[in-house]
Amino acid sequence: MEELSEYENMTDQVKISQKDLEQDGFSTKPFFHGIVAEVPEQHKAKEGHTKIGYALYFYSYSSWVGRVIYMENLYVMPEFRGKGIGKALMSKVAQLGLAADCTQLHFTVLDGNKSSLNFYFSQGCLNLTGKMSYQFMCCEGKALERLAQP
Repeated sequence: MEELSEYENMTDQVKISQKDLEQDGFSTKPFFHGIVAEVPEQHKAKEGHTKIGYALYFYSYSSWVGRVIYMENLYVMPEFRGKGIGKALMSKVAQLGLAADCTQLHFTVLDGNKSSLNFYFSQGCLNLTGKMSYQFMCCEGKALERLAQP
């Protein structure tokens, strides 16, 4: 996840700890699920890693289409891209969504990430920003606390 934040030039946005991730993803009622891509020791990354990619997802709901699976992250280390690993991870998320009777797979992509956009378009994905004019919104920090006040 650190590599993804570096890749997207957003390291200053990471506020979560490893403890939070472990609790939120591996408790009896996880908030998210993950899939890890791993290679054998003989094919490890330059830095020595065998875990070379991941997809993080959770289930959501749309009042228009029903059950939805949301892919929060899809990441493959740069030296392993173009080998079908990202497609395999995304395919597994789609399979899990269909198995749970989800009708859609949702995710976001940075505007400037042209290679990822091209990849997603090649998989038949649609850009709903232009099609439906939705804007991705967020309320956090003090604004979230104010909003929560009765």
